[in-house]
Amino acid sequence: MTICPERPEKRERAVKSKRPVNLELSTIHFPMPAIASILHRISGIIIFFGMAFLLYGLDLSLSSQDGFAAVAELMNHFLAKFVVWGTLAALTYHFVAGIRHLLMDIGIGETLEGGRLGAKLVFVVSAIVIVLLGVWIW
Repeated sequence: MTICPERPEKRERAVKSKRPVNLELSTIHFPMPAIASILHRISGIIIFFGMAFLLYGLDLSLSSQDGFAAVAELMNHFLAKFVVWGTLAALTYHFVAGIRHLLMDIGIGETLEGGRLGAKLVFVVSAIVIVLLGVWIW
């Protein structure tokens, strides 16, 4: 259907017919591979901000013996352990999801079923390693 500038009723009808049916975000259900991809991006953002805390701790610990003692004392607090665990959890998920993306780049798991299976594997492997990291830190 072509839109004629002389006939605005046709243009108006064409615009209305292309509008989405449902804009309520709470009713949209994403497929598992989409959730895995979104979490991969979110984990990258968490790593970016978590590295600031880790680099500050590294700088302080390498500055002097007193700085090292201060970082060692700081790491006894729950919040510091939680930030380190959160950063390592994001790094773990990002690493495992990155391997999934690399496998897809070479043609493994590109089908719909392969994408679903790959997303499930990313969730399971990441969850296991993240729990083990929590046990190691605490």
